[in-house]
Amino acid sequence: MSAATPRLHSLDPIGPGHRVTLGETLPLKLDCGLDLGPYQVAYTTYGRLNADKSNAILVCHALTGDQHVANTHPVTGKPGWWVSMVGPGKVIDTDRYFVICTNVLGGCMGSSGPAEIDPSSGKPYGLRFPVITIRDMVNAQAMLLDHLGIHQLFCVIGGSMGGMQVLQWAASYPERVFAAIPIATAAKHSAQNIAFHEVGRQAIYADPNWNKGDYFDHGVIPRNGLAVARMAAHITYLSEAALHRKFGRNLQNRERITYGFETEFQVESYLLHQGSTFVDRFDANSYLYITRAMDYFDLAAQAGGNLAAVFQGTKTRFCVVSFTSDWLFPTSENKEIVRALNAAAANVSFVEIETDKGHDAFLLDEPEMFRTLKGFLDGCAEVRGLNGSQT
Repeated sequence: MSAATPRLHSLDPIGPGHRVTLGETLPLKLDCGLDLGPYQVAYTTYGRLNADKSNAILVCHALTGDQHVANTHPVTGKPGWWVSMVGPGKVIDTDRYFVICTNVLGGCMGSSGPAEIDPSSGKPYGLRFPVITIRDMVNAQAMLLDHLGIHQLFCVIGGSMGGMQVLQWAASYPERVFAAIPIATAAKHSAQNIAFHEVGRQAIYADPNWNKGDYFDHGVIPRNGLAVARMAAHITYLSEAALHRKFGRNLQNRERITYGFETEFQVESYLLHQGSTFVDRFDANSYLYITRAMDYFDLAAQAGGNLAAVFQGTKTRFCVVSFTSDWLFPTSENKEIVRALNAAAANVSFVEIETDKGHDAFLLDEPEMFRTLKGFLDGCAEVRGLNGSQT
């Protein structure tokens, strides 16, 4: 990247993790019909891989997440996005399991995506980067596991878009997944969710600094458009009850309304904060690419419209989790997955967690979720013969 090109991050986005170049001899065949190679995958690992490489857990991140699941984030300085779940003695116990988390293809924290350099031009790809799908992301992860010499994962787990990756793993590589935990997700993206994504994309397009995706070449970043996209999306991650509990109609730093258009309410200030901090760690074009990948996701379409056929004959053990107040990926969509797994005679457990925290509940302190997932993992570990600490 030239000196005149602004950097998205002021710190190394890889941080304590790793980055590997793949596809040098065998490119990744993308769903759009193009080949990608070589390409890079950035990832972090926690814990220790055992001798027979049977204790690996792949954690899949959501739309605005990244590979820094349980370490201090190298850009924001904040704790990893799932420190409540991953670590020594926690549900995903890094004293027992070898945990891997990748930055998805199309992301902006070190994996190949629109913000990375196009070798053919020496400039960021921008919209010249090929359009990718959830299946492309998973295929890239599979090639990383091949590189690491891990044939079978003990478990794949993730929420929201991470849950889509879990389902795609179980569909594309059933022999490589012993257990799968899709959380707060769906087998296809709904029209409502596509609509919300389009609002966010239009906000980015409307920012004059977007420059049709070539903003780095112009020395600018479409901060306002990306911030508005984040604000709109963040509303969908919470429930009405959660918003009311947090903010109600409380005013921000004033005792009475001013009959103007400055920030009046606490909820307005909260959303502005969410938007402004997001642009410091995320790339606008990556937001376009990843939201589009989610929109394209339709697992049943990969089997002629029959979702049960996707899982026919699978030996993977499933635990599907939903939340009562999640209106972005409601329980009904999670139950559709469960019904398909039952129709395919799969080994499946299901739990609906009662909470008013909305979609983001999978990232928060939910004791019932922790107990459920620990019990499921412990049972799978017993069957798999994983006993005790690996350290």
